[in-house]
Amino acid sequence: MSTRESMAYDVVIVGAGPAGLSAAIRLKQLAAETDTEISVCVLEKGSEVGAHILSGAVIDPKALDELIPDWREQDCPLTVPVVENHHWMLTDRKKIALPHAVMPRFMNNKGTYTGSLGNLCRWLGGQAEALGVEIFPGFAAAEILFDDKGLVKGVATGDMGVARDGTHKPDYMPGMELHAKYTFFAEGVRGHLTKELKRIFDLEAECQPQVYGLGIKELWDIPADKHVPGRVIHTQGWPLDNDTVGGGFLYHQANNQVALGFVVGLGYRNPHLSPFEEFQRWKQHPEIRAILEGGRRISYGARAINEGGWQSVPKLTFPGGALIGCSAGFVNVPRIKGTHTAMKSGMLAAEAAYAAVTGGREGDELTRYSETLHDSWIATELKVVRNAEPAVAKFGQTVGTGIAYVDMMMRTFKIGLPFTFKHHRDSEQLYRKDMVKPIRYPKPDGVISFDRLSSVFLSNTNHEEDQPIHLTLKDASVPVDVNLALYDSPEQRYCPAGVYEIVGQEAGDPRLQINAQNCVHCKTCDIKDPTQNINWVVPEGGGGPNYPNM
Repeated sequence: MSTRESMAYDVVIVGAGPAGLSAAIRLKQLAAETDTEISVCVLEKGSEVGAHILSGAVIDPKALDELIPDWREQDCPLTVPVVENHHWMLTDRKKIALPHAVMPRFMNNKGTYTGSLGNLCRWLGGQAEALGVEIFPGFAAAEILFDDKGLVKGVATGDMGVARDGTHKPDYMPGMELHAKYTFFAEGVRGHLTKELKRIFDLEAECQPQVYGLGIKELWDIPADKHVPGRVIHTQGWPLDNDTVGGGFLYHQANNQVALGFVVGLGYRNPHLSPFEEFQRWKQHPEIRAILEGGRRISYGARAINEGGWQSVPKLTFPGGALIGCSAGFVNVPRIKGTHTAMKSGMLAAEAAYAAVTGGREGDELTRYSETLHDSWIATELKVVRNAEPAVAKFGQTVGTGIAYVDMMMRTFKIGLPFTFKHHRDSEQLYRKDMVKPIRYPKPDGVISFDRLSSVFLSNTNHEEDQPIHLTLKDASVPVDVNLALYDSPEQRYCPAGVYEIVGQEAGDPRLQINAQNCVHCKTCDIKDPTQNINWVVPEGGGGPNYPNM
């Protein structure tokens, strides 16, 4: 049996997204300001920094201004300021434009930028390395390490070169242990280690359950005469029914390129619904199609999004570590923004950890992080919108949007509804297949709408084929005996990558086939599976999508 080697750092950070990189940069900045040393390591499961990063994205630079005040004078890839805001209510053929003048002030995108969050993370990674941060892309954190008192003492990376049957291939290499005085978990939405930490330390005992949306995105090159750099469009309504939360976005970015996508709240009821197909339908709306015609699709991807808001933020600290960024869930749903809050959370955690390490502490709880975050502009911002998502989920798009609007406006002026609506877990929301009508989706035309497999091809997704399947089942009988029997196998439709298929049904011997190589790491299956039988764990490091400019 191979013995794992170990390396020791002051702080280990799991995930090179905006939160993890901001934490790493802030730690090194503090060390430079006080002429002290602090060792920082960042693990990234993607093949490079940014490979697994996907967001709309319209980015509020508030946290970036605090972290790197002169970023505009550097080669930062955020170069396209938002110049136009449009919010459309769609019917099947028409749009109703809602004036931004009547919307809450914080919904205005003045001062924000549109661009690639993946490229911003690549740039932040360079900033971190220039300060002395060690970043290890292609190494997935697969295991939490505990000391003999139950304190988190770091993580271990996954073994490399393991065959599907569990045997060691000739290139086998055991994982490495990264020990730390404090470990930050910045895995993004529904991180598998974060899920374990929540269970072990009961971090969700005093908060509402987290709820999620699935965001599916494409990049298109469009004709120059249709392109307006900095134009931002959001839509509500069609093609979703009134009881399903969601909407579309279309952002004009640099170089005649638009980023467009569709978000479906994963609390939807109809097991026949396919978020991917709803996105394809949305693109066929006359107003959207008119923008895309004559253009060319160049990239595709998908990612789950935290939508629970302030009431779903768990306890942030535990002995030896903390949750930052989307591992904790700081997305402002009405603004459709979470990069700035993720970055700020990482910065606040870094300041708490730096004070602890330089004060001779290790392995305890960073209570200062939780305290400063609850007193920060993150909390102020999220408290204003705390009823927005659950109001729409409870009362439907028409009435719920009105209630959310009134509550947000009132909270802007320090008043509001005297209560907070509750969330219900997404996995518990599906109706049985016999209670709802199937949805017939049109066939893709190959010009504006497409099938899933050709879409996944554009995500550059790849996994080493001969490795253990990272989409694990707690009970192999459940997909047929429960999911197929009661819900018509919704995993075949909620997965945006064609990972799950029921085969052998015509021969009377149905079984679930898992095409794990297609997985884009969106985590939807882990979230929406009605029996919570699917458990997503990290594959071999470097596997998954390879997103350019997403």
